Amino acid sequence: MSCRLTRRSLTVAALSLVLLAGADWTRFRGPNGSGVSGDKGLPTTWSATENVVWKTPLPGYGSSTPITLGKKIFLTCYSGYGLDKDDPGSQANLKLHVVCLDRGSGKILWDKPIKPRLPEEDFDAGCISLHGYASFTPVTDGEAIYVFFGRSGAFAFDLDGKQLWSRLLGSKTNVWGSAASPVLAGDILVVNACVETGSIQGTPTVKNGTLFGLNKKTGEMAWQAEGINDSWSTPALVDLPGGKQELVLSMKDKTLGFEPATGKKLWECDSVPDYVCPMTVVDGDVVYISGGRTPVTVAIRGGGRGDVTESHCLWKARKATKVPSPLVAGGLLYWIDHTGLACCLDAKTGDIVYRERTGLKKVYASLVLADGKLYTVSRTSGAIVYAAGREFKELARNHLGDDSVFDATPVVSNGQLLLRSNKFLYCIGK
Repeated sequence: MSCRLTRRSLTVAALSLVLLAGADWTRFRGPNGSGVSGDKGLPTTWSATENVVWKTPLPGYGSSTPITLGKKIFLTCYSGYGLDKDDPGSQANLKLHVVCLDRGSGKILWDKPIKPRLPEEDFDAGCISLHGYASFTPVTDGEAIYVFFGRSGAFAFDLDGKQLWSRLLGSKTNVWGSAASPVLAGDILVVNACVETGSIQGTPTVKNGTLFGLNKKTGEMAWQAEGINDSWSTPALVDLPGGKQELVLSMKDKTLGFEPATGKKLWECDSVPDYVCPMTVVDGDVVYISGGRTPVTVAIRGGGRGDVTESHCLWKARKATKVPSPLVAGGLLYWIDHTGLACCLDAKTGDIVYRERTGLKKVYASLVLADGKLYTVSRTSGAIVYAAGREFKELARNHLGDDSVFDATPVVSNGQLLLRSNKFLYCIGK
């Protein structure tokens, strides 16, 4: 399905920052959110007894992805409530955690509990039981760690665990919970809190359905962009010719482009006609959006102004991933959707290259790519490794042999993988 197909040339410029071996994994899906790493020598196979460098029990559950910075790992989790669907306990006992681990040994260096802002969505009341209260991946600029905990707000910590600031961003909860991870755009911390935003006592400037830009040093509001609807998606940054940059967010019906420093809306494009969970992914100046109950994937060139549906929409395809985020590399757009279906599209045209059933059950984690291999984990039926390229070729199927639930996207770190379950953090390598 075409929407005024426009010629363009694919570029790998957006991957240039991550195609360096050993690069820190500083946010959801790596330094620029691409999920692509230049690391070599990652293991293809593992099990409970093979290629496990270390395994660390975590102080709570969670589905957020770890991040790495030098010799440290940071992640979020929750404890005290919602660990058992049949017996969730009392919300009064809920604790949120920001945790730091030693990269080499997996030893927990510090654990900073945060008192949540109650009431939260009841654990047994909806689909929040699928992922709980720590679904947001932290982000770091190398000087501080920034986290988001839904209606409990955004927080900044220094690298030793000292809290620097906190900021409430909304009062609402949702039966689906919260999901969007924060990103950094220069000195601005960008948080998609459209699911949570509603009136906060003493903060009349907070409106419904808001994307926030916060001063990363102080937590003060730099800007607000309102009218964001049905978006659980993590924003993306697009580097344009001439050194310019745009912030792109997908939501119900529209994809929007903003000026990162001011939050000024630059453009909009007709997009997924439903709620959106997968993050926007970027290749050069082109963004790819996928999602919705009525599946749609869209390619849009950045840099437009106003309504760019006719001028910058490159193609639409009636195939999509609903939960995991896609990955673009080498002119191909990949995903494994929540049903375990592996898809590959031509990134230039949207044409289907292949669709293959993997046999995985319930996949919420997104793909990562390293050394020519694509990695993903399912919730309970193990992990799969397959070759990048125009033909689906399975290389290995792995299981760690415990009863953990794996919702977090894998992390590539120094030629190894970090796999986070609701109970443990594993380092997989040789």
